[in-house]
Amino acid sequence: MTDTLAIEAEGLRKRYGQTTVLEGLDLRVPRASVFALLGPNGAGKTTTVRLLSTLTTPDGGRARVAGHDVVSDRAGVRRAISLSGQYAALDELQTGTENLRMIARLAGLPARTARARAAELLERFDLVQAGGRRVGTYSGGMRRRLDLAASLTRPVEVLFLDEPTTGLDPRSRMRMWELVSELRTAGTTVLLTTQYLEEADRLADRLAVIDAGRIVAEGTAAELKRRAADHRLELIATDSEAYTRLAARAGELAVAAEPASLRLGVACDGEARAIRARLDELDPDRNLIDRFELASASLDDVFLALTGNPVTTPESEPTDD
Repeated sequence: MTDTLAIEAEGLRKRYGQTTVLEGLDLRVPRASVFALLGPNGAGKTTTVRLLSTLTTPDGGRARVAGHDVVSDRAGVRRAISLSGQYAALDELQTGTENLRMIARLAGLPARTARARAAELLERFDLVQAGGRRVGTYSGGMRRRLDLAASLTRPVEVLFLDEPTTGLDPRSRMRMWELVSELRTAGTTVLLTTQYLEEADRLADRLAVIDAGRIVAEGTAAELKRRAADHRLELIATDSEAYTRLAARAGELAVAAEPASLRLGVACDGEARAIRARLDELDPDRNLIDRFELASASLDDVFLALTGNPVTTPESEPTDD
């Protein structure tokens, strides 16, 4: 473990019964950065967070968080971290202020300090006016902000955010993004799992794609986009039969598919010569493609190219890996 790393894992393994969830996972997260963990359902994202936050024990491998071993120094890890899960862990019968004061007291803060910290967090997370209301009356966005505030009642080096914006409206999601960016600026390391590829693109200094319990790619968003395809050709077929033939010819070159709109994205480096060659390869008789556009690769393309799975809608997913 080096001083520049907040999280380091090597060969992490975890099984539940006959099911292998993590199989030799390696991870390195620099300090004071935002690191996003992406992957399809069941890839092992939530299990990774549970292992690193000491909620469960690995079956093999090793990991250190904020300089503490997650097995031999669980207490040290827990003193250095906080975790905000997929669902807000709040008492709905208490007010927002009462929740923050209670959690601060449970964290060991004296009563006066807990009151001051609660007031500070309510202001920081734009919840002052709602502080005297029962949490049961809060909107989804307000609950998530209060839950994040509760995870920061004491200073932490590493914050784990498991699907932090699932179910939020666009405005609340944007506010959460701002808060995460502020935490990084203040020196907190944030590891988040997400299914919103735009979220990872906007927030993460680095990200990793996990599939079948292993990291299959890691880097900046720009690096992963180049790995999947610097650019892609967006082909619009003349009709459904033409689309089917194009898709069959494209095979593994296809990085995005929208049969309903007759759109097929195929890998291409963006040069004029390569574009002409790709069009001639897929439509030599020039009767299948109605028109085409050149687009930059997105994280959607990365996700599909690296995992073989299309991007899923978070609201329809299981809540645990």
